[in-house]
Amino acid sequence: LSEARGAPLVLLYLLGLRALAQVSHRQLLSQPPAAAGPRDFSASRAREYLDNLTAIGPRTVGSPENEVLAVNYLLEQIRGIERESTDAHKISVDIQRPTGSFSIDFLGGFTSYYANITNVVVKLEPRNGAEHAVLSNCHFDSVPNTPGASDDAVSCAVMLEILNTLSKSSESLQHAVIFLFNGAEENILQASHGFITQHEWAKSIRAFINLEAAGVGGKELVFQTGPENPWLVQAYVVAAKHPFASVVAQEIFQSGIIPADTDFRIYRDFGNVPGIDLAFIENGYIYHTEYDTSDRILTDSIQRAGDNILAVLKYLATSEKLAKSFEYRHGNVVFFDILGLFVLAYPARVGTIMNYITAAIAFFYLSKKVLQPKPRAVHNLKKLLTAFSLTLTSWVCTLVAVLLVAVFVSFIGRALSWYTHFYVSVSLYGTAAAATLILVHMLAKKFFYKNVNEHFLGDVFFDASLMIWSIVLAVMTQMGLCSAFICTLWVAFPLLTKLMIHKEFSQKGATIKFIVMYMLGMFVPYLYVLYLSWTVFEMFTPVMGRSGSEIPPDVVLAGFIVIFTMILSSYFINFIYLVKSTKTTLVALTSVFVVTLVLVCSGIFFPYSSDAANPKPKRVFLQHTSRRFHDLDGNVVKSDSGIWINGFDYNGISHITPHVPEINDTIRTPCEEQAPFCGLPWILPVHFMFRFLRIFRVAGLHRRKLAAVAVSHTTIILRAKFHSTQEAVNSPSHMSLYVRPRVGSALSRWSLGDGMPVASLGGDYFVFYSRGLHAAPWHFWVELTAPEKHSDGIVSLAIAAHYFFGEDQKSPQLYALLERFPDWTFSSGWSCTYDLFVF
Repeated sequence: LSEARGAPLVLLYLLGLRALAQVSHRQLLSQPPAAAGPRDFSASRAREYLDNLTAIGPRTVGSPENEVLAVNYLLEQIRGIERESTDAHKISVDIQRPTGSFSIDFLGGFTSYYANITNVVVKLEPRNGAEHAVLSNCHFDSVPNTPGASDDAVSCAVMLEILNTLSKSSESLQHAVIFLFNGAEENILQASHGFITQHEWAKSIRAFINLEAAGVGGKELVFQTGPENPWLVQAYVVAAKHPFASVVAQEIFQSGIIPADTDFRIYRDFGNVPGIDLAFIENGYIYHTEYDTSDRILTDSIQRAGDNILAVLKYLATSEKLAKSFEYRHGNVVFFDILGLFVLAYPARVGTIMNYITAAIAFFYLSKKVLQPKPRAVHNLKKLLTAFSLTLTSWVCTLVAVLLVAVFVSFIGRALSWYTHFYVSVSLYGTAAAATLILVHMLAKKFFYKNVNEHFLGDVFFDASLMIWSIVLAVMTQMGLCSAFICTLWVAFPLLTKLMIHKEFSQKGATIKFIVMYMLGMFVPYLYVLYLSWTVFEMFTPVMGRSGSEIPPDVVLAGFIVIFTMILSSYFINFIYLVKSTKTTLVALTSVFVVTLVLVCSGIFFPYSSDAANPKPKRVFLQHTSRRFHDLDGNVVKSDSGIWINGFDYNGISHITPHVPEINDTIRTPCEEQAPFCGLPWILPVHFMFRFLRIFRVAGLHRRKLAAVAVSHTTIILRAKFHSTQEAVNSPSHMSLYVRPRVGSALSRWSLGDGMPVASLGGDYFVFYSRGLHAAPWHFWVELTAPEKHSDGIVSLAIAAHYFFGEDQKSPQLYALLERFPDWTFSSGWSCTYDLFVF
């Protein structure tokens, strides 16, 4: 078959599948929500809750907006719902203000301390009470400088409307439903810890649903379940009206690749409760920015989420299994939706059996084929292994070539050129991957397989791809990865296709009939992989704009594109050998690549956008910092002040300096080697994610006295106690404590967490502190073992105070600098102080 007919058919086939995958992501959102009846979820009422909650403004822990206004609004709505509830239900409301501490291995590991934060807890139960409960969790706090509509006000609005809907039903529930509106999730999961470890209702919880966001609206993805409770997934499968779930997302998220976490971890690790984690993932570009407003969340998305969560909660609240949930813990579960229409779910042990059987059948087919006829068995095996090696070689060459392009683009300062224009990544890295792949096999065909029968080559390279995926399937199954089901699809359907059209494979060349039958047989695995790839890129592309300045985003995205190119090309490599020539396709791909590379190098594709309808801003964090370093005698030996600037992506601040030329005169912040975390006021231990650290020298801040320190010691053990001496209403709501034992010393115990200190990356110790209103002074102690001679001190201890709201948040100098930033940036700024002591 000539390339003039073969290549366009393959291209049209893939484009058609791509269109189907994209349509499947949009299909349910394009349908207007049905009018809500008296017992149905009403998106319009939920939107009213959302609008009112976000109208309060940013709701940072410790601020009046979060601790008073948001709480009062929630209580007002809950009381109104309670008054209109039917006699079948009893509603109880509690305001919890817990204080506690825990350690977590998130972001390299640190310890968290919270004081008097706020939880609004509602229990809906049958009139005569209930012994067991299912928990629904959202958080009403937000990060500073954002209204937090998607993260997570919309989830709280959905929960309010679900409470309203359930309370008006005349049907009594079998179990209680506890609605937790938690007020300190953005402080790294503090409020959920306070609830699950301290609230009396927590003991009755047998399962939970956590509502989160990594984007603004769209379809809510089930991206975590369990642990080890397949019945929960089955509950979602049976009850959810518009399912969207993937165990692939679960394994990606739990691998730590995405720098994020949710309350799911707290309920799982500290409450030993199984659950379901859902999150909106669309348009993550404006997640945690000022653009995260209620008007950007479609009513259709609210209706869809409400329908799903209401149905699942009702199912769980009437399920016999909920009362005995611990009896159903028997392994993991494989689950994935089919184009948003329904979900397939089965126990992982069943998946393991299916995977091994599929791999065994494929290996049996390959071995039988190699051994027939027996006199040519060695020759056949050699040909198969040669094709296998060439396929792997082509993949390695493709990966290396494309990553070199990505490194070059990053090196010349053109990273993220595709951030606003995603098609640029496909035109640049996708064409480079396809061209390299074709080139390697074209050269092999011309020089290594010269005068070899074409249909034989097509057949053997198909078998080589089948062999590769059979091996991958076996390895992933052995590793216990539930995502191995993708490899099962990638082995089973091609093998069935080959068996059904084996006669056509034996014919000389490739006919239109053969291509059509071949593509029909491969329809399911290709469509699913394209559908999955859309989800992956929708999640990961925005993350590249907030993943720090250490990881080159072009390298990451190029790697993903190469992986999907290798997957999608697996069973089309044989067409390179079946068609007469691939020169035209190779020239076309190369031309697109070269043109795109030239345009990228010229800077025509600006990474960021201030488009009002679809903004894709650059994130910049600025801290007006005043630092003081003290010696052993308490004397200040060094002090400085300035605005510390951090670009939140790989480009740093290079795109901003033309707009604020003075930044070019700033100094790169040197690391204070003797101070923990380089003597910088990190709000969280994310120092390993950044390389652009600059101080814009300005006048110092008005400082407050933050802490008094009392020290008692013996010959070997030093025991120190620290406490805030300010009134709680005046002290900062967020502080960071950094501890570094001096040479020869070791931090052995402290009064935080479980008593065992947890070191962060680099060996220093990090404690994150936050408080609500009217919190008591912070008391804690640390215990260190030290040598008898310690003239240079035993421990360096620093404390940073962060002002995220109120009149102290931004200094005049910070305001003046922020006003000069271009409109395509999202600038989050605050003031902070830093004091280092040596004891």
